[in-house]
Amino acid sequence: MVLLKIAAHWQFACCKVAKKLRSHGFLLRNSARLQQVHSLHSSVTKCSLEGRESQTLVCDFDGTLLGTPSLFPYFMLVAFEGGSLLRAFLLLLLSPLLWVLGNHREITMRILVFVTFCGLRTKHLELVSRAVLPKFYLENLHLQACELLSATGKRVVLTSMPRLMVEGFLKEYLGVSEVVGAELQVVRGCYFTGLISGSTLAAKQKALKDIFGEAKADVALVSSSNLHDHLFITYCKETFVVTKEEDTSGISTEMPRSKYPKPLVFHDGRLALLPTPSATLAVFMWLPIAIPLAIFRIAMGIIFPYRVTVLIGALIGIRFAVGGPHTSTSDASTGSCRKGVLYVCTHRTLLDPVILCIALQRPVPAVTYSLSRMSEILAPMKTVRLTRDRKRDAATMRRLLCDGDLAVCPEGTTCREPYLLRFSSLFAELAENIVPVAMDARVGMFYGTTASGQKWLDPVVFMLNPLPVYTVDILERVPPEMTCAGGWMAADVANRIQKQLADALGFECTAFTRRDKYMILAGNEGVVSKQCEGPEKKPPK
Repeated sequence: MVLLKIAAHWQFACCKVAKKLRSHGFLLRNSARLQQVHSLHSSVTKCSLEGRESQTLVCDFDGTLLGTPSLFPYFMLVAFEGGSLLRAFLLLLLSPLLWVLGNHREITMRILVFVTFCGLRTKHLELVSRAVLPKFYLENLHLQACELLSATGKRVVLTSMPRLMVEGFLKEYLGVSEVVGAELQVVRGCYFTGLISGSTLAAKQKALKDIFGEAKADVALVSSSNLHDHLFITYCKETFVVTKEEDTSGISTEMPRSKYPKPLVFHDGRLALLPTPSATLAVFMWLPIAIPLAIFRIAMGIIFPYRVTVLIGALIGIRFAVGGPHTSTSDASTGSCRKGVLYVCTHRTLLDPVILCIALQRPVPAVTYSLSRMSEILAPMKTVRLTRDRKRDAATMRRLLCDGDLAVCPEGTTCREPYLLRFSSLFAELAENIVPVAMDARVGMFYGTTASGQKWLDPVVFMLNPLPVYTVDILERVPPEMTCAGGWMAADVANRIQKQLADALGFECTAFTRRDKYMILAGNEGVVSKQCEGPEKKPPK
């Protein structure tokens, strides 16, 4: 805690010094030059998109396509998610110095790169650039600039950032043909040295000359605040200026989710906010309070009755919103074994079954595919692991339904974004008394799920949030004639319930599965080998 106070005082003192230096002309912006270039060329908001399918476009990524004024948050994401808390803290301490340097972009970039990448494994950057950074890039894209980019045929993007940080995103989401950026130096084949090459303006000009030769690109996009962009205007026939503010006609430059060049269904990482210097400082100052608070929140769910848990949770920042009928166990089924109610839940975090029990004010056993030993111990209700062997899993669920109610998440894995993954049809084959439950979790600082990190920490990380929110909407029971007992196919029942839950939450249905998620985010199928799991355990009797 003392270290955090020292860091905060350091930051505030440096910011005061920086403001004085700037006010005395220590760093002067060439505003006259920027205004001159801005007046000579049209705004991208006034650009026509028709007939550009065969044209070539050249632009810079940072400051032009990317709307954020600083690159610090993206390096902090790499330091925090791919490195460690210590590396992220060191980068935070240097943020006042980086702000003082201002327009000295090359020096600033070299400091950012060295602190972020020195000693970092190459596979960690690959993971972050594939699973973490795309979300934050998409949220901060310039709408009109990306629309013009998408309208052209060949797209060449330059950047002062390391090429490995942006190349995958630019090619996968924006269809960029060529990416020119700084190259990170590697030692022993798997560690970054923290040094870069090719980040200078001369290197960019050389790359453009190598790509186009004596010819010229058709369109150039330049930023109204970046002098470096204006130096390669000579390589293009037509130029448009990108501004950060809204146009005088009120046209917004923010990229809404509905206009993403490619839907963002999966992403990874713990940080739920863009880690600007002020936001990162808030995170580090909150952690000493959050850790004991999270421990108390978890202990509260284990020790106290469900009704008391809701009251205490409201006092310590956990917000519950419960709606719908509280369906109880029913014996309406004619079969001798299908007596319990099967609660079919959307899957947002590992806490879904616990929150369902709180909403119903009684324990309901849950089945799950992957559950850490820690989560299994801490769960206040009975949990049973499934094996992904369809026959064995069906027998296990059928036996549990004979004993009473049961909760299941047929998506098989969590999804953070407003999408529902494909529902397994196994539950529809086993139960006639089906109650859909629409669940959603909202956080402001940390995500309580991960595909490549320590999954046993997921409930703890979720509870680290200052004001986590959980909503539970228990829908009406599915009519028996709309289940397999009424002659419907199991897949049709599963798809219809998926659509019903998606409509209740305002989400979209997808055909993605657990395997798709882990292949995209972690490069594997999301199945832990038996050697790592230990000896196989027999299902409980």
